[in-house]
Order: sequence, then structure tokens, then C-alpha cells
Amino acid sequence: MPIGIDNDRVRWPGSGSVVSGSTPFGFYDADSSFTLDCYNAAKWAATRLGYPIVDIELIDVNFYACFEESVAEYGAQVNQFNIKNNYLNLIGQSTSQNVGGKPIIDTGLNYIIKIAGGYGTEALVGGSVDLKKGHIDVLTSQQTYDLQSLWGNVSESYNRLEIKKIYHGPSPAFARIYDPFSMTGMSYSNVLNEMGFAGYSPATQFLMTPIFEDLLRGQAIEFNDMVRKSGYSFELINNKLKIFPIPTRNFTLYFEYYLEKDKANSVFISGSNPYSSSSDYSNIPYQNIPYFSINSVGKQWIKKYFLALCKELLGAVRQKYSTVPIPGGEVTLDGAELRSEAISEKEALVTQLREMLEAMTLDKQLESNANKVEKTMTTLKSVPNLIYIG
Repeated sequence: MPIGIDNDRVRWPGSGSVVSGSTPFGFYDADSSFTLDCYNAAKWAATRLGYPIVDIELIDVNFYACFEESVAEYGAQVNQFNIKNNYLNLIGQSTSQNVGGKPIIDTGLNYIIKIAGGYGTEALVGGSVDLKKGHIDVLTSQQTYDLQSLWGNVSESYNRLEIKKIYHGPSPAFARIYDPFSMTGMSYSNVLNEMGFAGYSPATQFLMTPIFEDLLRGQAIEFNDMVRKSGYSFELINNKLKIFPIPTRNFTLYFEYYLEKDKANSVFISGSNPYSSSSDYSNIPYQNIPYFSINSVGKQWIKKYFLALCKELLGAVRQKYSTVPIPGGEVTLDGAELRSEAISEKEALVTQLREMLEAMTLDKQLESNANKVEKTMTTLKSVPNLIYIG
């Protein structure tokens, strides 16, 4: 008869078969330290459950499955914490490489820079969207122009434009500072005469004129334009442009724009494959933690969780048969009690592990360090200063 089966009852025979190839998923079968610990853990768990004093209705593959699950659960809890603690740094990273076991500097700057790029696009100071340039011919006496029809439909294959800047206005005041006809009746030469610079060369005059004089003259020119001339302005509604004043000559008007489709695509991280970059919790590339890399603290947690899983499985088996007949009567099995204990133990272990991981977040560590510094300073205040004599 097969090992562990006697009179139609499955029982632990006292030892198991080879671990490699006997676990459900084979996550860790290539790890020699896992196969050794798994084999020994099966015998340990059977002993903790009462073998050989009582029969244990489990065999090796049951123990091996529980041990593999406990290692995977430990890795999942640790990886969940790492994803949560490093989420902003991991979004957008390649999914082709395992980030598990790699130290991550928790600054969040990668994500902040990506967000800043969107603001830079709107403010025309950066971003990842190409700012394009276009132009139209302005005709005498015509004020209104449909930029979408004149440029978007022709030069951008009917793609919708988002106009960001219109180059329509007077020449800058400081481009006319040295024009003697821009001084509202007071020529620049009169200013130089008053300051005693008229006899010097233009280059010397430029260097010797006080800067405040340039600023005042620039303001005077702009104010003169505003009061005495029709102001240069425009209205832009639904990509339909109306310019002021009414054009008195033909000229070329330039503008800058984004394509709305480019801006819409800019919210996505570029890549040849839609799943080539981490987009959310589901595809951040943390793989199973290698068993050999887990320290003794982690392995102790795994052993306790493994025992709870074995107890839960044994309880399920025994709950199938509430009683077992014996000569002269029957014995009531403790399946329900075992399952209840196992569930409570599992919940306690997971809670303990999560609390320990939460205590290691960057925020908690900085808070703890600040408390240490504060207490150290308080202690140092009570230390008397040295007294020097002579």
C-alpha cells in the first residue's frame, strides 16, 4: 500500500519524499536551502501536532504545500510593503526587470518630475509635448481668421489645435528708446544736452546715461502708445482669432500651438508595449523573494505561519469526519477547534508582520530619529559644563 495510507486513512508515516517536484507551484524547488528546510519543517510540524502519540492525517505533499505557501505569503507581505513605501519611485519603471532586493532611494522625485512636466507644458517652460509654430497671412481691413481652418486642417491633417501664443503687438518700447521721434515731443538729443552728454560719441552716451533714464523713457513710450494709438490686442475663441486694430496693411502673423492629441498622449509614459512600464499596483515588478536571502527573523515567521497552515488543513480533514469509531465506542475529533486556532494564529502573525514593516517606513524612521535627537539634547542639557581654573 502507498506510504501514509492505512485502512483507507491517510496518515503521516514519519518521513517524506523528495521535496523538489512535490510542491504545487515549484516556486522555490531549485533552492537547496528551501528543499532542506521544507523537508525538516514537515517532520517538525508533525511532531508539534502530536506525532507519534496521535495520528496526523496529512502526508508529505500536504506539508510541502503549506511550507511553499507560507514562504510565498511572507514574500507577498514584504513586497506589498515595498510597493506601498516606494510607489512614487516605481511608477513608470520598466516591468522587464525584477526590482526586488534592490535598494530604492525614497525621494519621490521621479514622480514629481513627471508631474512638473505637465505644468511645464501649460506654462510653456518645458514638458514633453512639442510646441509648434504656425503663421497666417493677415489682409488689409480683415480682422477675423479661423486658425483651425487656415492652419490646422491644412498643415496638421485636421488635428485640433490648442493655441498658446499669438505674436501680435507693437514693437517693444526699448527697441524705440533711441528713436528721437518716440519721445512725445521731446527728442532724445534734448535729454542728452540737459545732462551734458551731447558732445560725446553715441557709444559713450549709451554708457553714461543713467539706467533710470532708460526705464523712464521706456515707460513714457508705452504710455504714449496706449493713450494716443489704437491698442494692439486680439480675441481668441474656439480657435477663431479677431485682431485689433483693423489691419491697414498686409502682413504675416505668427503663433505657437500644441496639438490636442499630443497633449492627451503626454499623460502616458511612452513605450513600445502598453505593459512595458509600471502603471499601477498590479504590474510593479516584484517577484518572489528567493528563500536563501531571507534572514532568520523572516524564517522564524515562516515556520510559525507554516504550522498554522498545517493546523488549519488538519482541522479541515478532521472536520470531514466528526467522529471515528473505536472498539466499544467512538472518538470525537477536534477539527473545528484546530481550524479556529489556526485562523486566529494566522491573523495575529500577519498583523505582527505588517506592524513591524510599517515601523520601518521612511516617515516612521525620521520620526524615531527626531525623538532620539530631542531626548539626547535633553540629556546633554543636564550635563554640567567644565570649569577651567587658571
